[in-house]
Amino acid sequence: MSILLALDSSTETMAVALTGPAGRWLFEAEGGPQASARLIPEALALLARAGLSLAEVDAIGFGCGPGAFTGLRAACSVVQGLAFGAGKPVLSIDSLMLVAEAARLQAQAETAAPALEGPIWVAMDARMGEIYAAQYAWKQGVWSVESAPALYSPAALCELWASQPPAALAGSALTVFAEPLGLVDLPDCRMWPRSELRAAALAALAAQAWDAGAQMDAAEAVPVYVRDKVAQTTAERLAARASV
Repeated sequence: MSILLALDSSTETMAVALTGPAGRWLFEAEGGPQASARLIPEALALLARAGLSLAEVDAIGFGCGPGAFTGLRAACSVVQGLAFGAGKPVLSIDSLMLVAEAARLQAQAETAAPALEGPIWVAMDARMGEIYAAQYAWKQGVWSVESAPALYSPAALCELWASQPPAALAGSALTVFAEPLGLVDLPDCRMWPRSELRAAALAALAAQAWDAGAQMDAAEAVPVYVRDKVAQTTAERLAARASV
């Protein structure tokens, strides 16, 4: 079994996961501005707990996005530094697929509920009144991308779902945009608005990427932003407040 280290700081929760023949070690904590300073110490702490060195790791993964700009840059730069220094390949992990996998694990833990099978839409608050969304499907033990990550307005996403209502939804946008997304009109849809078990999900997706042969050189690792604009102008903020 391969030894895989993975880091993610694409949301408010920072996650670090280490897997190997002897077991699995997971860490989660508040992310945000603290992530850039804590990713390396926490990753090294997991290695120490496992009795492993960075040289023994086969690959290092990171949540590549879309997500928080600062968090994506922090994870990418940290992983590149570790990978370059240790001569290891990098695994680029879809941050929205991470939410889908976390939802699957949450469903698995709900003993009275059926397992999550088939398609699920992930919708994450992208700030500035927009949503990062993508559709995935769990088939034969692996995730596949049904609709690639993209940036949507709540109205556009609601219109998309009107033609084919989702059977499962996950992500922070379900709380932030519950009304404009018309979630009350989806009574049969299973929903996971909070992304729990992120470190475990990160470990699972790192293993899936490794098994798929998705290793890349550290120099090729880049964040997936989807949106280039990071902030609204003063006029745009005022207009947004006036429309509420």
